[in-house]
Formats: sequence, C-alpha cells, structure tokens
Amino acid sequence: MRKFIIFICCISFSPMLAQQLPKYLDENIPVEQRIDDALSRMTLDEKIAVIHAQSKFSSPGVKRLGFPDLWTDDGPHGVRPDVLWDEWVQAGQTNDSCVAFPALTCLAATWNPEMASLYGTSLAEEALYRNKSVILGPGVNINRTPLGGRNFEYMGEDPYLASQMVVPYVRGLQSKGVASCVKHYALNNDEEYRHQVNVIVSDRALHEIYLPAFRAAVQEGGAWAIMGAYNLYKDQHNCHNNILLNKILKHDWGFDGVVISDWGGCHNTEEAVTNGLDLEFGTWTDGLTMGRTNAYDSYHMAEAYKRLIKEGKFTTKELDEKVRRVLRLFYRTTMNKNKPYGFLCSEAHYAAARKIAQEGIVLLKNEGVRRQESEDRSQKAAPLLPLDKSKAQRILVVGENAIKMMTVGGGSSSLKVQHEILPLDGLSEKLKVNSEKFATAIDYARGYVGDTIQSFDGVTVGRSLRESRSQAELTAEAVEKAKQADVVIFFGGLNKSDFQDCEGHDRKQYDLPYGQNELIEALVAANPRLVYVNISGNAVAMPWADKVPAILQGWFLGSEAGNAIADVLFGDANPSGKLPYTWYQQLDDCGAHALKAFPGTWRDDYKIIDEEYKEDIYVGYRWADKQKIRPLFAFGHGLSYTTFKIGKATADKQELTTDDKITFTVPITNTGTVAGAETIQLYVNDLQSSVERPIKELKAFRKVFLEPGETQQVSLTLDKSALSFYDDQTGQWTAEPGEFKALIGTSSKNIVSDYKFRLK
Repeated sequence: MRKFIIFICCISFSPMLAQQLPKYLDENIPVEQRIDDALSRMTLDEKIAVIHAQSKFSSPGVKRLGFPDLWTDDGPHGVRPDVLWDEWVQAGQTNDSCVAFPALTCLAATWNPEMASLYGTSLAEEALYRNKSVILGPGVNINRTPLGGRNFEYMGEDPYLASQMVVPYVRGLQSKGVASCVKHYALNNDEEYRHQVNVIVSDRALHEIYLPAFRAAVQEGGAWAIMGAYNLYKDQHNCHNNILLNKILKHDWGFDGVVISDWGGCHNTEEAVTNGLDLEFGTWTDGLTMGRTNAYDSYHMAEAYKRLIKEGKFTTKELDEKVRRVLRLFYRTTMNKNKPYGFLCSEAHYAAARKIAQEGIVLLKNEGVRRQESEDRSQKAAPLLPLDKSKAQRILVVGENAIKMMTVGGGSSSLKVQHEILPLDGLSEKLKVNSEKFATAIDYARGYVGDTIQSFDGVTVGRSLRESRSQAELTAEAVEKAKQADVVIFFGGLNKSDFQDCEGHDRKQYDLPYGQNELIEALVAANPRLVYVNISGNAVAMPWADKVPAILQGWFLGSEAGNAIADVLFGDANPSGKLPYTWYQQLDDCGAHALKAFPGTWRDDYKIIDEEYKEDIYVGYRWADKQKIRPLFAFGHGLSYTTFKIGKATADKQELTTDDKITFTVPITNTGTVAGAETIQLYVNDLQSSVERPIKELKAFRKVFLEPGETQQVSLTLDKSALSFYDDQTGQWTAEPGEFKALIGTSSKNIVSDYKFRLK
C-alpha cells in the first residue's frame, strides 16, 4: 500500500518535474533547440563515440544523457537475422525470423506506388518488433547492365520509375518511426572490385540517369539517412566524396539526415571529416580488412579523428555538424516516444508479401499450343496460361529453382525467414484440393544441378539439394516424364550464388547457367506445352524463346513465392507486372557492352579501375531506341489474361507556360472476360531540342484496375520538369520552348497514341 501511495504522489507532481526537464528531453520544445541543448552538454569523447559503430550493426547513444543505442539492420527485403556483437556469425536467436518481401526488382515491376507504400510500412513493423531504428534500404541504383550482381536489390533501369517507387517506400517506412537509409549513393553499378572502380560519367548522365531516384528519396520522400557507395567518383570514394555528399546531397538538395558509410567504405580520416560522412560502420580494425576484433575505436572517425582535433588540425566545427545530424536521427527514431508497436511475421505481412509478388510477376509471353497435329489449324489455339486447375491433367514440374530457397544467400540481403513457400510446394498446395476430385497429378524432376550449398551465414536452405546423378541421367528422366505430361512447368533462371544474383560479384555471362538452355530445348521437343518460369533479378538470354509458348518472369518473391506463382499460373491472380528494364536478345544489345564500357580498365598501378560510362544518357530503352534495336521484351512490357483497348489521347491544352501543367486523358476499356490491370505509360519526345535527347523518356504512368467491360478515363499530368534536360554547361535543369510529343502506350515499344503540344 505504501508503494502505491508513493507512486500517486510522484504522478501528482509530474507537471513540476516536467518544468525541470532539460531542454533536450522536453518534447514541447522544437527539435532543433533540443539538439542544440544536447550538443552543448556532450563531451568530446561522447561526440566522437556517436559518429562510429560500436558493434557490427549498432552505434552508441549517449548513456549519460539518456540517448539509447542506435541499431541498424540490413534490408531492403526483410529484417536480417541478428549476428554476434563483433562477428558475422549468427547469434542463434529464436525470435529473429522474418517475413521476406519480394526483391525490389519485383516491387518496381508492379508499377504501383501503393505497393511500395505497403512494402515500407510492413517492413517497418517488422523492424520495430526487432528494435531496429534504421533499415539499410531501399536500393535505387540504375540497372546499367544485366550482368550487375546486385541489380535484384534495385528498381530497374529508368530514373523516373525508380523515383516514383522509392518515395512511397521511404514514406511508409518512416511513418512508423524507422529510418530509411537509401543506398548505395551513387553510381554503384559494379560488384567486382567494387572498392576500386572509379566511375567516369558526364554531368548530364549523372543528373539525368543516376541521381534522380536519390533526389526524389531526399526531397520528396524525406529520407532520414543515405548510405554512401563503395566505388569512387572523380577519384574520391563515395563514402567521403565532396561533390556527391557536400555539394549535391547536402547543399543542393538540402538533405538534413545522416550519411552512413557502407560497411568498410571509409578509407581516409581527413576526407571523412571534410567530405560529408557522418556515421562510420564497418568490420574489424579499419572498417574493412581483417585485423584485431572489437576494434571500433580504431576506425577513421574514432580515435584517429579525436587525435587530429587535439593536435589542432581540426576544430570541432565539422564534428558538431556530424553530431547534430546524428542527434536529429535519434530524435526521429530512438527518442521518438510516439512510435507504434511492431509486429513480426503477422498474417498482414504475409498477405502484403503475396500481394506485391502477384502484382510484380510479369507474363512475358503466352501463346497457344495444339495438342495434336490433327487439330483444326483454322482455329487459333487458346493461350497456354492460365492453367485450369479444375480439370484432370498430369503436370510435370522441372528445375532446381522449384525446390531452392531464394531468401538465403546473395550477400547482405540474405534472410532467416519463418517460412518460404517454394514453387513446387505452392503448386502442390494449390492442386491438393482438386487432386482427388479431378485426378490431377503433379510430378517433379530435378532436371539440372546448380548450387547444392546447404547454408549461408548460418541459415540452412531447407530441403537437401545434394544430387548424385549425372546431367545425362537428369535430362533423360525429365524428358521421359515430359512425354507423359499434359503440361510441363520449368523453373529455371539464376540463384543467389556467387557470379549470379549476388553481392560481391557480377555475372560472367548472359546465358543461363548449369546447361539449362540444352535442357529446355530437349523438354520442348518432347512436349511443346511448356511453361518457362524464370527466377532471377536480371534478364537472361533465351535463344529458345520462339519455341516456348509461355514465359513468366518470377523474380525473387520472398516468403510467399510459391503461393504467388501458383496464383498466377492458375489464374487466381491475373498478372499485371511490367518489366522495369529492357530484356535484350543478346548482351551486345546493351549499350555498356556494345561500347566495351563494362567492366573498366585497370590503371598502371593496378589499384584503381577507371570505368567510363560511354553510353552516357542512353541506358536501357533509350539505347535500344537510338540504335533501333528490337529487344526480346521491351521496358514496360507485360501481358495479362484479359485484353484492353486504349483510345486516343486528348489534352486540356496544346500550349503550356513554364509555370503551367498539361493533363492528358486516355480512355481504357477491359475488353476481356476477367478483371485485370493495365499500366498506361506516357513518354516524352522533344522535337526541337538544341542538344541530343533520347527518342523517348518515361515521364508519367498509372496502373488501372478494371472489371470486364469497364472503361476508365486515365489522366496523366506533365509540367516543365518533365520536359527538362540537365544543361552541363550551366549546371541547371533547362526546359527549352518548342514542340514536344507525348507518346502513350503499354511499353516503350508499344505506343498506341500520341499528342503534339508546345512549351511557350
């Protein structure tokens, strides 16, 4: 009873106590004043401590003043499992499993900003449960070449699409009080020798292609953190790069957040002090190479920095600015008392992962196949997909990727999931309800052997992938079973192993690995009713594409992969994904390879690789248009199980001033028999430019969901910024008066309507 009375007394005097709070703890005082007060109370040692790591994924707060430690964690597809304090080894916890969301190439393929918002809020809830205040993602580097090992973590080749998708992701994540650390800033398009690549790129290509998504994340998304990249630009590492960090990010864009180094991306104390780095993370003695463990005081931004201050080489001016930014991050995250509670592995998160996966899966091709030569050739065969789960049939599933976990491996994005529904299991579950009634049978053949590794970073891959049979035996089994099947579904593509879709290395070839091309040729010869499902984050060569009637791009889909793929294959979800990059027929159709501009060239001392972006602004479909190259599948391409009719575009004006906007209206009708979604894409062609410009550039899009027979009027609006190019002579964005053309369609190669207009 006495304790109860004392408690009541304390509460009754709470207003008086609140008046005695120091400014930095008083929530009624503006944050910037609270930061000033906290900064004035900190010692030099406390200031130095908060700008570098204390463990693999945390940096210290200020315990004396009541600021908690700051915990980061890898994303961007899920919250990475905890490791030991000072080792990469798994901590062995039982409460750090997560929901894996689809890789960001899949998110970009939804062409739906609402899915990006759902992604961000769902991921934030998982992070909150795990007490993570900073998620290291999303990634928005541009897909310059399909050999990029880390492309699966990014949002495609187009700066406008990536910009539109990153903003709601960042806003969704930060709406829950979890900071988004957008990465890897910037020009991070190589994994091989990534610490040594010095990018040579024009100012125009830098600003038009490689920076817009970062700028949108900062200025529109309000990102609280940015991660520097490993590579160099103008001979300075990007984690302490004066032009990228001080001039562009902080000065030009007004970024008020924290620049965090990639792990081991800091190389020089004096450059780190002066060139914009705020918070250093890394591994071992110097943040990068192996040395004595638990050596965080040996980092460039630790004792070395403090020593330079004491020696008088630096004042605390730069230090106070860094600490000010870190404190601002504290108030937004660890000191935010209004953060909601988190949820881990909730039903809502699995539903979100499945929905995003369904919308991102791309139906690349869907043609009909006659069962017998005797069938009436005057009648067009029905498309092979969707498969009918309500009728008796024998289905053969082939391929290692049907039974291989894709949430494990690939580098820092590797996860420890509560579950991952594999494609074979998803199909089996989908058909289980009908198997007895309709005598549907599903069989499996391995087909090929790729990666038989059983674990990555201490996380096991589930079922065993060991295989003792030869390739000839595996092929013979698959072909024999294919002859007896009504339909064959082949799951192939890439995986998360080195030199495929994986951090640390780029792909060595555009072709499919593990002899898959030969196996596909043998299977389609045995049974032409073949569905090919490509599991990857990158495009691959498909020399057999004209022989295979149905091709699906299945991405890395996360926890609900098998369910989402089964939903699409059997028509429970109508595919609506669109490619976020150009799918070349051959590697030399890509500008970086046609110009021999990837990879770069070693300098004489073999310490730095200079890589010149010779294709300049002509990345992806921009290059294909310029060179009149017909891709295998165009940027923005994606089919549906229904059909759409797009009418003629109209506009609310024919001329606009620099302060005005123009709105185009396009009617679209679902002319098929099932509900579905189509993405209307608007590209701009400058007809009177004083500089060379791409034939078309994406500047607006909208995804529309329609019931059968339904018509909607789709509005797409442009302003001066959509007509501008970056003038590298003046360092300004310029929109020149003259005539433009709006090109409207459903992919970069399928333009169905256009409209000429003029900028005064």
